[in-house]
Amino acid sequence: MKSLTEAASFSSVELFKGLPASHQQMLEEKSLICNFEAGHIFFRPGETGQVLFFLETGHVQTFRISGRKKLLIADLEPPAVFGEMGCVGQCMYHCTAQATEPSRIRTISRADLDNLLREHPQIALRMLDLVSERFLHVLLDLEATSFRPLIPRLAKLLIENAKDGCVQDLTHKKIAEQLRVYRESATTALGELKKAGIIAIERKQIRILDGSRLDRAAREQ
Repeated sequence: MKSLTEAASFSSVELFKGLPASHQQMLEEKSLICNFEAGHIFFRPGETGQVLFFLETGHVQTFRISGRKKLLIADLEPPAVFGEMGCVGQCMYHCTAQATEPSRIRTISRADLDNLLREHPQIALRMLDLVSERFLHVLLDLEATSFRPLIPRLAKLLIENAKDGCVQDLTHKKIAEQLRVYRESATTALGELKKAGIIAIERKQIRILDGSRLDRAAREQ
């Protein structure tokens, strides 16, 4: 198994940047490390906990479910922290966190984190910034979902993910999650772009046939 420094150091994530080496070592020694399979649920809304999760390797998503709709909050790649709501206030989680591929995670107890915050209050400010940033992300996405038509948002997503005129491995499910819509809605919107001759939907890729029209579609209000 790789050491922490080979996988990811605490200082490589914004929350702990500038932390003295001695305190990084303390976190390494006191934190627990586990490997999780894809699909593992770390917590759900309404559950309580008192740990901060540190993603060393793998991939984790945090999201909320409303009916059949999945509202993505954060799509996390290492190094990253999540579960910050377990370390503030009532220690109650307001979303679900799930590993989307095999992941290596360290957990830091709230007690150890509190000791660190007393000596380095700037970390507390960064923690509040992180909570605010993710909450704002949800609000902005809800606003975009409610007021902006789907096809322009889809066109913009395809442009952002295109490389050499192709969008690779962006499934209908992933598109729906990123646009915060039902999968059926994403499929219908893709079908409209395909019918218009703007894109071609192929196995594991979407090929852009008319980039100028796709760009115009992205700028429509």
